[in-house]
Amino acid sequence: MEDKTEPEPVLLSKHAKNLLRFLNMLPARMASHDNTRSTIVFFAVCGLDVLNSLNLVPPQLRQDIIDWIYGGLVVPRDNEKRCGGFMGCRAMVPLTEDADVLACMRKYQWGHLAMTYTSIAVLVTLGDDLARLDRKSIVDGVAAVQRPEGSFSACIDGSEDDMRFVYCAATICHMLDYWGDVDKEAMFQFIAKSLRYDYGFSQELEGEAHGGTTFCALAALQLSGQLHRLDAATVERIKRWLIFRQMDGFQGRPNKPVDTCYSFWIGASLCILDGFELTDYAKNREYILSTQDTLVGGFAKWPQATPDPFHTYLGLCGLAFTGEPGLSAVMPSLNMSMAAYVHLQHLHEVWRSKSKEGSEDNDLAISSAVQHQLKLTKDGEAIATTTATTSTSPLISAQ
Repeated sequence: MEDKTEPEPVLLSKHAKNLLRFLNMLPARMASHDNTRSTIVFFAVCGLDVLNSLNLVPPQLRQDIIDWIYGGLVVPRDNEKRCGGFMGCRAMVPLTEDADVLACMRKYQWGHLAMTYTSIAVLVTLGDDLARLDRKSIVDGVAAVQRPEGSFSACIDGSEDDMRFVYCAATICHMLDYWGDVDKEAMFQFIAKSLRYDYGFSQELEGEAHGGTTFCALAALQLSGQLHRLDAATVERIKRWLIFRQMDGFQGRPNKPVDTCYSFWIGASLCILDGFELTDYAKNREYILSTQDTLVGGFAKWPQATPDPFHTYLGLCGLAFTGEPGLSAVMPSLNMSMAAYVHLQHLHEVWRSKSKEGSEDNDLAISSAVQHQLKLTKDGEAIATTTATTSTSPLISAQ
């Protein structure tokens, strides 16, 4: 007998209200995340954008968010370390005029790569012109935390360094259309050496292949104009590793449970490599919807778990890749909506018209699906879905 059961709907309005709440008030359980508050704002703002619901953010709140973001900008003085960028919270910005306290706190004010990436992305998504940024100062801060082997630390002092911050460095330089003293060759060599025997990328050298860091590696290569340096056979083997991460939803590593966020990490990686159509859209959607909170909105990592902004946003992006109605198209490597990406390209054109410092590497060799969505966006047509990619894989035929 034919199964006529209607598929479970994506509760778009509830997810929008859920994300909007995180812009107004955070639950007590998230107090420990205060130092990464910029990332919460990123998931909420960009999630509303993918939901085509930024109109729910009142003009005054939108301006307040922009001003709050700029409040975390660190511009080093001439006698200070190159530590430009954004902080994740305002704990190091005390409300005092005491010169001794301010001088003490100044020593701990430095940019953090992840917070700088998410802060700039929020500004772009909200339509800011980035006129208050000193692009050179920020990229100097990025170059200052690059390690000899090509990786990057999160900040100038006391931080781990791995593939996550390689990705953040690439996004910052690409969005600012300026690479300065960043050593892209060293970055490429670090990424290449992190490719494991099974053709996923690890977080650090000699580590285990992981879905999240495979995305970081591939996106960093694309954003730096170096994706073409992977030969065709290697690309096909990476695709194979990624495709094998699908159970119903996607897992991050072999023999691990599936998790909503990997619908983005693995899905975006396959979009970058023009291979997303080789996945099972229906199974992916079914798993993501199993983590949907039908009462208050939001997605969780697992069914029956508590939803959060991180999994809500990445779950929405994963659904956008499958062509879910009502969702805006997503630019995979920058992890923002295609509409925000078009605004960013406009800023690049303005900057390049004023100077010659723009990087030709920012003219991305993007996949056929992204090219199509980019054309639709620039032409002002409605963007409700992300079209399937066109696979050129000689190993696995499209289904």
